Amino acid sequence: MDLQLTGKHVLVTGGSRGIGLACAREFLREGAKVSLVGRTAARLQDAVTQLRTEGHDAVRGHGVDLGDASAALAMLDAAEAELGPIDILVNSAGAARRTPFGELEPQAWQDAMQAKFFTYINVMDPVIKRMGERGEGAIVNVIGMGGKVATPTHLAGGAANAALMLATAGLATAYGPHGVRVNAVNPSLTLTDRMAEGIAADARLRSKSEEEVLRDAQARMPLGRLAKPEDIANAVVFLCSPRAAYISGAIVSMDGAATPMVV
Repeated sequence: MDLQLTGKHVLVTGGSRGIGLACAREFLREGAKVSLVGRTAARLQDAVTQLRTEGHDAVRGHGVDLGDASAALAMLDAAEAELGPIDILVNSAGAARRTPFGELEPQAWQDAMQAKFFTYINVMDPVIKRMGERGEGAIVNVIGMGGKVATPTHLAGGAANAALMLATAGLATAYGPHGVRVNAVNPSLTLTDRMAEGIAADARLRSKSEEEVLRDAQARMPLGRLAKPEDIANAVVFLCSPRAAYISGAIVSMDGAATPMVV
């Protein structure tokens, strides 16, 4: 299926690894131009080099701490100066540290909002305004199931996720008349580098080994496995494409039916 993304400029935050990098790769395969955003310069350069080695030349890297709103705006200006106006934004940056509930302190809640909520808002706010002025655009926020299902090791991060879901739905309503669609996907445990931190926190809480926790997590999945980054990326790319032109304000759970819900 042609997703009609050829020539589109896609900005992917958190694009140097995991789900963000998988999204970037799929957009490039569809003929889009991609601006990768990451906080760690070496990791970002490795990602850009890897994609170019795979034959994708239309990719640029931008190193920035998205917790700084002014730095995020400067990054956006630089990306648009290189590859043109942003047609599509995929937010996949930032991950709140998983902390067993007994270890939580007020600062942990603040840190979670800074790490997850504001790293998305600091980019989404200027991007969606520019999209609205042009009368078109698509945004997908990669959030997480922790905002729908409270877990003892992810309360602070889950609160940030829930706030992002509300922002997603609200902005979809606000900017729909201006031609901008906004959606979110909520992955559960996905086989990325970040997953190891969550496994470690759960192991401490349950007094089990990390290997036992991982086996338990896989056994709970109705599909018999944990998600791969590519599983999430495929859904993201579709939601950003004209093929999903009437989908907006959707919060898509991607946990392999592990949590049966009617929403």
